[in-house]
Parts: sequence; C-alpha cells; structure tokens
Amino acid sequence: MSDATLKLVVTDQAFGNTRHEQAAARAAGATFAEFACRSEDETLDAVRGANAVLNNFAPMTRKVMAAMAPGAVVVRYGVGVDNVDLAAARDLGVRVCNVPDYGVDEVADHAAAMTLALARKLGRYDSGIRAGEWKIDRMVDGLRSLRDTTVGLIGLGRIARAYAARMAVFGCRITGFDPFVPEDQIRAAGITPLSRDEVIGTANILSLHVPLTPETRHLINAAAIARMPKGAILINCSRGGLVDEDALATALVSGQLSGAGLDVFEKEPLPPDSPLRKAPHVIMSPHAAFYSDASVDALQRLASEEALRGLRGEPLRCALT
Repeated sequence: MSDATLKLVVTDQAFGNTRHEQAAARAAGATFAEFACRSEDETLDAVRGANAVLNNFAPMTRKVMAAMAPGAVVVRYGVGVDNVDLAAARDLGVRVCNVPDYGVDEVADHAAAMTLALARKLGRYDSGIRAGEWKIDRMVDGLRSLRDTTVGLIGLGRIARAYAARMAVFGCRITGFDPFVPEDQIRAAGITPLSRDEVIGTANILSLHVPLTPETRHLINAAAIARMPKGAILINCSRGGLVDEDALATALVSGQLSGAGLDVFEKEPLPPDSPLRKAPHVIMSPHAAFYSDASVDALQRLASEEALRGLRGEPLRCALT
C-alpha cells in the first residue's frame, strides 16, 4: 500500500480543534477526515478503509473495526477503553492503544476538590445563606475533621496515588485496594493496604480509580453502600458504570451517604430523568476532570503521535492489543 492511500480518521472529539491530528496525517502523507459519530452505523461509515482512527466515545465494535483497513490502529483519546471491543480487535488484527499518562494531576485535583467541598459541606453553607440562614448548626451536622477521616481508594494507579498524596496533606488516613500493585509499593505511597471489602467498609470517603470491566460494573451497588459507614462520601472520576446510580440516589436521599462527587455517569450526557438530578448533596461535572488547556493539548498531541506511529508501521507506545 502506498502512502498516498493512507487514511486517518477522527471519529469524534470535544476539544475544539484537530491541529495535532491534521499534522500527523500530513507527516504520513495520509488523507484526513473528522466526524462527530455517536451511533455504530455513523462510526462504521466514518472509519471505512481507515488505517488509523482517533476515537473518543464513538462505539468501536467488531462490526465497525471490520470495516477498517487491514492492520489498522485505533487510538483512544484517554485512559479507558470500555467503548472498544478489545477481543474483536485481537481477532481482526486491529492494534488498539490508549493515552494513560496525560491529565493525571488534573483528575487528581478535580477529585480532591470535590472531596474537600463535600467533606466541608460547602454546598450546604452556600444554600443556607442564600435561603436567609446564618446559624451553622441549622446548615450542617456531623462535620468530621479531615484529620479524623479515612480516605479509601479502590484502584491504585497514577491518578489514585496523586489523589492520595493530596488528601494526605490534610491529615487523612489513606487506605487502598489494588490486586495488581505489590504491597510494598502501596505502603511506599503512604497507603495502608486492605482488602476491597475492608476499604469499602471503613472509608469515610471512598474514591474509585479502576477501569470499567464486567467484573467492576456496579462495584458500588446497594449492598456495597450498605457496608459503608453512615454519612460516607463517594467520589467517582473514573467510569460511571462502576456505580449503581439508582442505589446511590436512594442512599443520598436516606442519608446513608452524606454526599457524592461524580464526574462520570452510566449514560452521558446524564439523562433528564436520572434520579441523581434530584438527589441531595451531589456535585456533578460533565466528564471534565481531565480538562485543562495544558492537558487537552497534551492528550491530542500524544494521541496524534501514536496514530502517526501506527500509520508508519512503527511500534506503539501504549499498545493494548
């Protein structure tokens, strides 16, 4: 295949420009096309015959990837690849990679900001003042000192450890579970290793940092929430499917949980009839924890460099298949 026939496609993106992506196409002598795909059929039409695909959230199913050129590469903008059928990619000979090392500080900052706002109950103070109240005890109750707070982490990758370091500064005790991280590394990060059930059962603040897989879907369900300390806070800047949102909304209404910070949801955008929209003490953001001017530019640059390697047949930096 000659360079003139190479094709680079962006299935979808929310960054506002594709200058890095277009530069990669020019460097490889490839054609460039950009789309805003949502459905499987739209994505299939967009990637037909493509040699490199840059993908955000559009579904990369077996049917879609079968329409790509032989030996094609899919580059996922970001860390998670739950919208990519990895088993099908292996069967089809499609190379898949992600960008796991951008925006670590931004996501850790975002999770910490949500945690602090909920732990200090800033939203309740704000709404109380707006309603004409000024007496503290009428606005909040059960305000735990951060120095008396246990922060539990499920998953101990880059972002989790960066978040743990931030929360440790406030005097929090940090516990964590990750079967893929050796215990000595966990302790070296200032985190006390516990079983998953122990972390869930003892954390005043529980923060999730794992990928969405069949094994982790609804990791936090009604049973898990019932084991959490009463008045605990849940933080999820990872993947929405980790949490049973109906069970979470019920727990917020009942007071079993005192707050939740959510950057991700099972369905995005969040449906108008989601019970979370009416649940109390929820801070929500639109899958934006990664976002800053610097992190977005780094993400697009790193993804585009990976696509260029794929077009040139070079080894990928962060290959998953």
